[in-house]
Parts: sequence; structure tokens; C-alpha cells
Amino acid sequence: MKFSTFNLFHQFDGMSVREVYDYNLELASYTEELGFDGFWVAEHHFRPYGTIPCTPALLSYIAARTERLRLGTGIVVLPLHNPVHIAEQIAQLDVLSDGRVDFGIGRGYQSVEFESFGLNLAEARDRFNEALEVIQGLWTQDNFQHTGTYYRTGAINLVPKPLQKPHPPVYVAAVSPETVELYAARGLPILADPAATFKKVGRAAEAWHASAAEAGHGGSDTDLVVTRAVYAAPTIEQARADQERFERLFNRERIFNQQSAPIDSSTGEIAKGFEYWQDRYLKGGSVDSDFRWEQLEVIGDPERVIGQIRTLQEFGYSQLMCDFGSTRPLPLDEMKQTLRFFAQEVIPAFR
Repeated sequence: MKFSTFNLFHQFDGMSVREVYDYNLELASYTEELGFDGFWVAEHHFRPYGTIPCTPALLSYIAARTERLRLGTGIVVLPLHNPVHIAEQIAQLDVLSDGRVDFGIGRGYQSVEFESFGLNLAEARDRFNEALEVIQGLWTQDNFQHTGTYYRTGAINLVPKPLQKPHPPVYVAAVSPETVELYAARGLPILADPAATFKKVGRAAEAWHASAAEAGHGGSDTDLVVTRAVYAAPTIEQARADQERFERLFNRERIFNQQSAPIDSSTGEIAKGFEYWQDRYLKGGSVDSDFRWEQLEVIGDPERVIGQIRTLQEFGYSQLMCDFGSTRPLPLDEMKQTLRFFAQEVIPAFR
């Protein structure tokens, strides 16, 4: 099992953006020191909920501060970008990092981002699929040319091309069966949603492996990534108490609101293709602590946490992206202690 961290770069009240960057950059170096495999960063725009509009630029900076840590985009929102620029930027990052890039991608969902860029959210899936076609073509072909619905290029020889061959690993954010099966048929591993229950991510992995095998893809060397809120404490009692404390620190309304919901501005309803998000965003995304304890989070004492991770392995996942608290304002020393305890008490069980 590989272990990486998810890093939102969320701006809490009273913090400057520079302070957000300094906090998380310190964690990047520390995760490498502790033996984690990867460090993933999220792309968001126009809100304090994530302050990285350009993940390749931020990861280039981290590449210069680390030697071994894999660098993940978690995720690049492809419909918001010109795919030629993304192909160039990720290829450049792959060269600068000596081939340490993991390319996580998705179609996005936040209405404020699409409206601010002047894009129709209902087109997100089609734009995503076409953009991915362009990026993979540029990475693997000479004199690549594309004429599509949303993007057109001349004949391009990309410079530089990625160091990893045929290109950096691509992970598609997906958990619904139809989306999972679509990308499994193309041999593209999934990056499973942290807000989906254990049962749902289990079904997603099962669907992926079945569809990939039918299409002649997959195998033991294919990473499926699952993202979870993760917390290990010395005892079950402390883990339960800390979970309640963390919930009190979590300003849910800053994340689950109309700006973040995938709303079609022309109708005021959930945009086409985003029906899965209905309950999460328009009903406040509220779940009780027992539900989170049993069905959502990897949490408890080391024995319980190791058991939950083994369940994820049995589902067919080979990388756990750990969100150790990207939406709660923990002091840096406490966050480092959280990372250190997990690295010392949990990771060795999988090495």
C-alpha cells in the first residue's frame, strides 16, 4: 500500500495566503522525511476553499524542495484550461522533478469557477473527455493535430515531452459506476471521492477492475487511489473525542454552499450530469459523527486504522491519499504530530 497526503491549502480566518503556503510547504518537506510516498495538491479558484489556482507551478516549487516524494495534482480541473497549456506544464514539471508526477484530473463541479471563466457547467464532461484526448495525444505523438468541438490545434511537436513514458500516470476522479466503467475501459485508474462511503468506493473498485479486465487493461501494477479523511490516535476513546473536536473546528458552510454546488445558472437547478451531487451540496452536506466513524473516515487507534486500510486493499486500492485535516485549523505542531504518529504506528504494517 502506498500512502500520500491530500493538501487543500485552505485559507482559514485570520491567515494570509502566504501563511497558508508556508504552513503547507513545511508539511511537504516533513511528509518526505516521514516516508510518505506522495504529496497531492488541489486546484480551486476564487474562494478561500483552496488557494492554488495553478497546481503545476506550486508543485514545481515543491519539486525543488524534495528529492523522492511523488507530486500529485489532486485534481487539475481540465474544462477550465486550454489542454495544450496543461500538457506543456505537466511535461515541464515531470522533467524538473525527474519523473515524479502523478496527474490527477477531473471535470470539476463548482458553479462559481465555471461561471467566472464564462463556461457552461453542463459541458464539463464533454470538455473533459476532449481535453484529455488532446493531452495524451500531445504527450505520445509527433505532429499531433486535433479538431474537435471545443479545442483545435495546429500540428504540434510538444517541447518538452514528459520524462515518464509513455506519460505520467493519469488518475481520473470518479466514483459513480458509469464514470468508473467509462475510464476503466480506457485503462485509466480512478481516484475515488473522499465523500463516498466505504461501500461506494468498494463498488467503484470492483466495477473498475471488472471493466478494465474486460477491455484488456489493469493488472497488479495498476494503482487505484482512494481518498479518505484519516486520523490515528493512541486509543479509540481519544480518536472519538478528537473527531468531535475536529467537527467543532470545521466550518461546513464555507464548503457546502451555493457557490460550490454544481448549479446551472440558467435554470437554478443541478447541472446536467451532476445529479450525484444533489444531496451533498443543496442539503448542506451534513452527516453525524457515527456515520463518519463507521462509513466515511479512516479513524481510530492504530489497530482499527490498519484494519480499515486492509479493507480498502481488499477492495482493490493500492494507494491511500490521506486527508489529515485540510479543512480544520490545526496548529502546525499538532498537524506534524498527527502525521508522525500515523507514519510510526500505521505505515510500517504495510511495508
